Amino acid sequence: MIGIYGGTFNPIHTAHLRAAEEVCEGLGLDRMLFIPSARPPHKSDCGQHIASADLRFQWVQQALEGHPFFEADSIEKDRPGHSYLVDTLKALRERHDGQRLVFVVGQDAFSEMGTWRSPREIFSLVDVAVTTRPPKIEAALEAWLPACVHNDFDIDPLKQAATHRTSDTSIRLVPVTPLDISASRIRRAIRTGQSIRYLVPESIRQSILESGVYQTDSSREGDLVAD
Repeated sequence: MIGIYGGTFNPIHTAHLRAAEEVCEGLGLDRMLFIPSARPPHKSDCGQHIASADLRFQWVQQALEGHPFFEADSIEKDRPGHSYLVDTLKALRERHDGQRLVFVVGQDAFSEMGTWRSPREIFSLVDVAVTTRPPKIEAALEAWLPACVHNDFDIDPLKQAATHRTSDTSIRLVPVTPLDISASRIRRAIRTGQSIRYLVPESIRQSILESGVYQTDSSREGDLVAD
């Protein structure tokens, strides 16, 4: 099985890597593809500063160096236009014909998948692994399942997994270690001159700071000194 870990990765950080490690281990995945979203449509108008696709992909590559089954995949970076998951999954299914694909997504994003392009098709294309953290681990899957696909799945008695009624796909909750790290926290720390050491892999920390993409004019010098 191949894991598909998509996201803006703005920037990639330690919690991303730890969650991916635990999902690989928990589901017995052969490898995990990290796919930075080049032009995420849901974030294009939110005012959030997003580093260039090339920079974010470079950081993902550097963060994954030396890992035996983590790989950076440029499929969305190389494709023009907005990055829609359904298009990516179709292309990956064609590329990895015969391999079972598992899309990895956090609980918050999972609950919003009903607003994404062609959500019912997405759930019919691949398995979905939803990462959960305490105290939400024991919550019922049906509470988060997007309304538009409720009738497409049979939920198991323990409320931790579901099987698609017409496609050979499933959804499963996968508990992961709770790490209070987010990309927004890292960007905020850089803007205010705080250290980001141990929030991101050391292999990319200095590169992130030197890029200047998350720094205001007033914080740039302080960020580099503080870190």
